Amino acid sequence: MDASSGDEFTVGCLLSIKTSLGDEFEGQVITYDRPSNILGSDPGPCRNIRLLKASCIKEFSYLGQAEDPLDSKKCYIDLNTLQAREEAAIRQAEADAERLGVGVTVEAQNIFDALSKTLPVRWDKTAIVVMNEVRVSSPYLPESVSGGTPAAKERVKKVLELERRRLQARVAAQ
Repeated sequence: MDASSGDEFTVGCLLSIKTSLGDEFEGQVITYDRPSNILGSDPGPCRNIRLLKASCIKEFSYLGQAEDPLDSKKCYIDLNTLQAREEAAIRQAEADAERLGVGVTVEAQNIFDALSKTLPVRWDKTAIVVMNEVRVSSPYLPESVSGGTPAAKERVKKVLELERRRLQARVAAQ
């Protein structure tokens, strides 16, 4: 059996496949495209499709023939799972968007990103709000820190100074 010829990759057949990268899996052939030599397989009940260059198949064994994998009467889409994935993607996109300052300089965004690694931060227009109490306003220097308890304010100033030094060192190294 020659994997590169594709003669054995009939739609619906069940195969045990070992790839040249060491992956091993069983799946049902759902498509085979001879011009590109790409095999599409469904390795399980979750309907996750795997595309694989036939030339990357080290060895395979025929396990049998199954029903047509593309029978539209038997296709099932788990709408709850799709909806959950969509909601998670939207939440992540919203969180990512909230981390981007609008109308701020690249330096301000870099400072925000650096502070966010160690402290909870959010944007309030062009001011960085740290720990929901301390504000860092433009030009984002330790002298620009206001609000919050004296201890919180000092902590933010110290972290801001360290992060500004790191950013300046990074710029100088480039």
